[in-house]
Amino acid sequence: MKSIDLTRLRDFSTPILSDSLDSIGLMGQAMKPFVRPLDEQTVLVGRARTGLYMPIYQVYVGENPYEVEMALVDDLAPADVPVLACNGPTERIAPWGELLTTASRMRGAAGCITDGLVRDIRQIRALSFPMFHGGIGPLDTKGRARMMERDTPVECGGVRVRSGDIVFGDADGVVVIPLERTEEVIEKALEKVRGENHTREELAQGRLLGEVYKKYGVL
Repeated sequence: MKSIDLTRLRDFSTPILSDSLDSIGLMGQAMKPFVRPLDEQTVLVGRARTGLYMPIYQVYVGENPYEVEMALVDDLAPADVPVLACNGPTERIAPWGELLTTASRMRGAAGCITDGLVRDIRQIRALSFPMFHGGIGPLDTKGRARMMERDTPVECGGVRVRSGDIVFGDADGVVVIPLERTEEVIEKALEKVRGENHTREELAQGRLLGEVYKKYGVL
């Protein structure tokens, strides 16, 4: 898997990265706006590790309904981010809580993203674990949902995600950067930041927005 220095992304923001993705023709990389952080001061940067959930309505005798998600969490490496696709925030699927958070932190995970629900939110906030979710609810997934596959391409929050892709989240939302386009996106983001800095400085000096936009092409 291609190695990316994730620290190079930490000074950006989701708007900067989204604009940079737009500029190279990738205009569908921001998750739907219902995917929100538990803590808006949180910044999440990491490599996606995907999990695909589906609804179920029973647990068979002798079955471990958590088998696949346990295997995913136990296999996490530093800077990995579980990205759990639940087909949006239904009342039945809350795949993440305090115990998975604790286990993931011990593996060095950078956070978690799901378009499903999260529970145990006070404990997760106390652990300062970056958590992006589609809603909050108390229900266990046992007998309601099961992770069917891991490390398979999924759609989470309306965006296709593969294990190894770069995920970035902050108070404005979550964006997904295809791994093979990351260096290109970083270069575009650096250009965007420089242009915004110049634009901001000139606007603060009282110059007209139209004049500054004509000069730098940034808004």
